[in-house]
Formats: sequence, structure tokens, C-alpha cells
Amino acid sequence: MLVDIVDLLISAVQTLVIVQFVLSLLISFNVVNLSNEFVAGFWRGINALLEPLLRPIRRIMPDTGMIDFSPLVLILGLMILRRVLTYVAIAAMTPALPA
Repeated sequence: MLVDIVDLLISAVQTLVIVQFVLSLLISFNVVNLSNEFVAGFWRGINALLEPLLRPIRRIMPDTGMIDFSPLVLILGLMILRRVLTYVAIAAMTPALPA
């Protein structure tokens, strides 16, 4: 049950990272404009949710100039966390072998 909740939260964060990436591309190529109140509010909201997760990664990673790899590192870290939690949950539910 707890593993399902954590898995759902991990999926939500991964989805937010992908949405932030796509929206940043749309803003960069001037498809959508931050002068639009809805877009600006949506952009600020996504950044407010993800910045606490991305900031420590950005501090550790070397500066790569224009390209920010911290969202990719976050998604990879979340995938690893999901796999570890799945294996821990399976191990916890598996009965121990008799000695």
C-alpha cells in the first residue's frame, strides 16, 4: 500500500519534469508566451514544485552552459528509487526460506 503511494508520487514528479521540459521548449521557441497570465502562472507553479528537487542536483553537477541536465538526472534518480523500493517491497513480502 505504501509502495503504491510512493510509486504514484514518483510518477507525478516524473510527469511534472516532462511537462516542465516541454513547456520550456515551447517558451524558448516562442510558441507560447510568458506574457499570457495562464502560461506564466502554470510555469511558476511547476518551477515552484520542482525547484526544491532540482536545486541540490544543480549544485552538485558541473556547469554545462546552456543545457541543464538536472531534470534528466532527477528522472534517472527517481527511476532507480522506484526500482529499489519495488525490490524492497517484494523482499518484505517474500517469506524467509527455512534453514
